[in-house]
Amino acid sequence: MTLFLNFLAIAIPAVFAVTVHEVAHGWAANQLGDPTARRLGRLSLNPLRNVGPVGTVLVPLALKLLGSPFLFGWAKPVPVNWSKLRHLRRDVALVAAAGPAANLVMLIGWSLLLNTPPARVGFINDMCWTGALFNATIMALNLIPIPPLDGSRILTAVLPTRMAIVYNRLEPFGLVLTALLLFSGILGWLMGPVLALVGKLVTWLVL
Repeated sequence: MTLFLNFLAIAIPAVFAVTVHEVAHGWAANQLGDPTARRLGRLSLNPLRNVGPVGTVLVPLALKLLGSPFLFGWAKPVPVNWSKLRHLRRDVALVAAAGPAANLVMLIGWSLLLNTPPARVGFINDMCWTGALFNATIMALNLIPIPPLDGSRILTAVLPTRMAIVYNRLEPFGLVLTALLLFSGILGWLMGPVLALVGKLVTWLVL
C-alpha cells in the first residue's frame, strides 16, 4: 500500500503538470488563430489524449527513486500550425510561453494546498510537494533556450530574422544536447538558481 501511495503521489501531479502544460500551448494557439489542437481533440484534460507512460510516469518515478534533486517529464506535444498564427513572431512566443506559465500557476496552486488541513496527511503532503517541485522543474527546463524547448521559441521572436533561422537549425540536435547537459550535471547547475528562487516562493506561500 505504501508503494502504491508513493506511486500516486508522483503520478497524479506529473500527469496533471504535463497535460495542462500541453493544453495551455494548444489553447493559446487556438486563441491566436490556429485551431489545429482543438480540432484534433487535444484541448482536453483527459490524460489519455496527452500523456505517454514513459515520459509522464516512468521517467519522473525513476528520478524520484534515484533521489534526483529535481523531477521532470513530458507529454505528447500538441500540434501547432505556425503559419495560421495571426502575427507569427509575436504569437510563436506567446504560444511557447503559455506552457511554462501554466506550470507557474500549478506550482502556486500546489504550494497553497500545503497550507490546507488535508495536506497534513502524509500522502497529500507528499503529493503537494511533488507537484510544486515537478512544475518548478518543468517550467525552468522549458525556459532554457535550446531548440525545441519553449525558451528557444521565445528567443526566436526577438532575434533578427537571419540569426533566428541559423539558431533554429539546432533543433534536430536539441534533445541530444539537453540530455548531454542533464547527464553532465551542467543542466542542474543552470537550473539551480531558478529552482532556488522558486523554492523561496513556495516557502513564502506555505509560511
